[in-house]
Amino acid sequence: MEVTALCFTPLMLIILGAHVQNNEAAFRIVPTRLQLFEKESVSFHCEGLDGSTQLRGIRDAGEFISTCSEKTPVLYCTIKRAYSGDSGDYWCEADGGERSHSVTISVNAGSVILESPVLPVRDGSAVTLNCRNKTTTSSILSADFYKDGRLIRSSSTGNITIQRVSKSDEGLYKCSIFEGGESPESWLAVRAVHRETCPSSDHSLHVLLVLRTVFTVVMVALLLLLVGLLHCGKLRVTQK
Repeated sequence: MEVTALCFTPLMLIILGAHVQNNEAAFRIVPTRLQLFEKESVSFHCEGLDGSTQLRGIRDAGEFISTCSEKTPVLYCTIKRAYSGDSGDYWCEADGGERSHSVTISVNAGSVILESPVLPVRDGSAVTLNCRNKTTTSSILSADFYKDGRLIRSSSTGNITIQRVSKSDEGLYKCSIFEGGESPESWLAVRAVHRETCPSSDHSLHVLLVLRTVFTVVMVALLLLLVGLLHCGKLRVTQK
């Protein structure tokens, strides 16, 4: 029971983490990337909110409320041909005002996009960024990658992997291809993970032994004190 109590906080963190992941799963997009070529289709899937749900957005072409909303807790909506005016923030919203997280989609009229994670990535995980050219499918693709406007790495394969990401890796990323153009910028979000480890079993056992010893000493002292008081009381009664 003692070990269970000591590990209660990490267990609660795991439960809370699962709850956060469930909230994020309430809003999904297909394809699972934040940047699109013009005339590509994109589908939004809303689920897990209370009440009837709508797809809403604030985009370059103005505020967006989906015409494909259904009066159910589940919504599946598709923009069959996306254009640059469809770029913007999208989210799911229920009648009661409950909202999912939002995603920022960029529709590029050019030939280069950056494929990056849609959802925030966990601190310590690996993230791959892929620079994609609309006009070629070759795996040999020289690309430069930028973070917050600064060149961070060049690649001959068109992709880079950031090992063990941290909050310092959070920022705006883009890529460029020689004679191919440049992608829009997309925000890479990193979610911090609170780490709290359980004490080792040896340490826990040591603490318990110390506490038991202290408790035993205190109880013996109290018992001796009580016996002494009773004995003194008897002596006084005898003397009287």
